[in-house]
Amino acid sequence: MKFEIKIDDSCNEPKVIILTAEITEDVNALIRKLSEDSPAVISGFKGGKLEILDPTDLIRVYANAGKVFAAANKGEYVLRLRLYEAEERLDKETFVRISNSEIVNLKKAKSFDLSFAGTISIKMEDGSTSYVSRRYVSKIKKILGV
Repeated sequence: MKFEIKIDDSCNEPKVIILTAEITEDVNALIRKLSEDSPAVISGFKGGKLEILDPTDLIRVYANAGKVFAAANKGEYVLRLRLYEAEERLDKETFVRISNSEIVNLKKAKSFDLSFAGTISIKMEDGSTSYVSRRYVSKIKKILGV
């Protein structure tokens, strides 16, 4: 994707023009990002208190027993979001879905073990291990350049 910025003293308000041959998912994502009125916030409950979570502190977000949890540097939080809603609020470059029930922060991954047949094991910074389901293996391999 190319970017071009023109400085014009007569311009009172910023204007964005998107030139494209077709509407792709990247274009739709850009439109959604530009049209957001306020930054998406993720908040979670821990010990009966609601806290605003910093996405850079999140290690993984996962669904278990009908609830959605966020594992962060400060502990585990219960979210009042569905997993897909949390995924929409997180940065697509940093957070990646590895199964129908889990999203991980790639910047918090210590190592990837590809020796398992048909799956990938991810060792996270906090010592936990997550597994990429077969459905998402090719996507993860592409991201890792394998």
